[in-house]
Formats: sequence, structure tokens, C-alpha cells
Amino acid sequence: MVKVVYEGLPYELKDGETLLDGLLAYEAEVPFGCKTGTCQSCLLKCTEGHIPESAQKGLREAQKINGFFLACQCIPDSEMHVSLPQSDGSRVMARVERLRPLNAEIMEVTLKPEEPFAYKAGQFIRLFNPQRVGRSYSLASVPELDQSLVLHVRYYPKGLLSPWIHRELRLGDLVLISQATGESFYVPGRPNQPLLLIGTGSGLAPLYGILRDALAHGHAAPIFLYHGSRTGDGLYLVDDLNALAAHHSNFEFRACVSNNPGDSSPATLAGRASDIALSAHPALNGWSVYLCGNPDMVRSTQMQAFLAGCSLDDIHADPFDSQASAPPTV
Repeated sequence: MVKVVYEGLPYELKDGETLLDGLLAYEAEVPFGCKTGTCQSCLLKCTEGHIPESAQKGLREAQKINGFFLACQCIPDSEMHVSLPQSDGSRVMARVERLRPLNAEIMEVTLKPEEPFAYKAGQFIRLFNPQRVGRSYSLASVPELDQSLVLHVRYYPKGLLSPWIHRELRLGDLVLISQATGESFYVPGRPNQPLLLIGTGSGLAPLYGILRDALAHGHAAPIFLYHGSRTGDGLYLVDDLNALAAHHSNFEFRACVSNNPGDSSPATLAGRASDIALSAHPALNGWSVYLCGNPDMVRSTQMQAFLAGCSLDDIHADPFDSQASAPPTV
């Protein structure tokens, strides 16, 4: 018998029995479909224990690193603690260490968790207001380089959280955050793979973290970052990114403005970031592409990158959907 803790409840599985069959025998509520590993409906996350190699066959590298596996292909050989992939996990209190406007719309929020906090640059957390309404924000920080978590929060007049963050949050305040999640992050081990990063608005946040993480790992291949905004006022961290480009010969940064480019710096390119990037890099065979920001841009560019030769496994998409709809509370 092998012990498996699923969603906090312990179960004893027979030797040689798949985790899915064992949980279903107990009438546990677990999603499943084909039972052959094809549909991936039974995807679960391991939070403690060993994942058999066969249980991760066919998954993306980011999913494997995050501890995801297929329950129908998993025959546990030792104790495992597992949960549904959408489970937020435990909440953590964090203290506001810094509030810095990056431009007229975007606030940099620096948070210091009150307990050890594991994450990867480019993942996201949920930040909750005093009414326990939560919103997801991507991390611009890098665990090995930054002592605290850094978010870029764009102000939406009718937003559910951003007005509170921009107008009411103060230094020293304690806030509730979730554990980090998400599959859009730098995966070490392929230092000779070119990277193309395209973002709009506050979609620069995860790309800034991914970029610095890649450079810190000694990524040798070319890295290109295109950041777009409607006007020059929407750009930010331009000096920081130009400084990184000056220090790292394999990194190039391009700021792009789609409206009124004449009001911007001479170094700013006129047009949409995605159009400019794909025009400059029409063949993406063997590349890794990261897309963050406006959901329409992300989804259309995801398809264009695939048609340009990039493998779907190497396209990391993080659309920033509108704050108009109500999110779940805790």
C-alpha cells in the first residue's frame, strides 16, 4: 500500500495501482477523461514526494518543473501529496516595502513575505484587498537577485483592485497574497536557444524578470525584448533596459509606440511591438517566445509565432485580461 494525500485527505492505494484509479475507488472528486494520458484532463500537481517519470510524459517542460503530472499515468512508489492544478495553495502575509510610480499609470509595488516564499521569475501571485477580493499580478523580481517580490500594477479607473493599490495602499501595510503559480518563466538548460520577448503595457513586468533571470544564468544566445505602448508616456524602465543592453552584448531592447511616435524618443520605433518584432525575426525555428500583456496581441502573436516556425512548447503566453469582471474571493 502507498499513501497519497489528495487535497489534504489521506488515501491508501494498492501497489501497482494508478493514482487516478485509486482515488476513483474511494469516490474522490478528481477530473479525468481518456485514462490514456492523451487528453490531460487528470492533470494534478505534486506538492511533496516523488513523481514517476512516466507520469510526466508529454507535458511541457514548465509543467514538469512546476510539479504537474498525469494521474492516469502515475503509479506512486512512495508517499505523495497532490492537489488540483487550480488550487491556490496557502496564503501568505506580506509587508509593503516600496511604492514607486513607473509612469502615470503603473505603480511598482514591492512586497516582503512574512515567511519563506518560493517562486520563479515571470510567474504570478494573487494579491487580495481587505475585502478579500483578489487579482493576479506577474512578478518582475528574480529570486536570486531580489530580496522581495516586485509587481507592476496598472491603474484601471473601474478596476476592482488597482484603485485601492494606487490610492490607499501605504508603506508598512500588511497584505494577503497567494503562492506563486504560472508556466511562463525561464527554463535553464538551453543557453544557445534565442529568446524573443514581446510585451505591452505592464506586460513588461514578467518579461523584465525573465530577462534578468536568463542573463543571470549566463544565457549565451541572443535575447530580444520588444516593449510596446500606445504613446511614449506608457513606456517605462527604458533606462534600466538600455543599461542591461549596454552591459550584455547578446541582449537588444526595442521600445515601440503605436500612436503619436513623433512625441517619443528618436530611439523609439513606430508601430506595434508584435508587428515590429515579427518583421525583424520572420523565422523562429528553434526559438523560445514569451508574450505578455494585451490579450488580443498575445493570442494573435501566439499563432503568428507558431506559423513562423516556433514550436508550441516554446511559446509562453501570458495574456493580461481586463479587470472588469469580478474575481473569486477567499
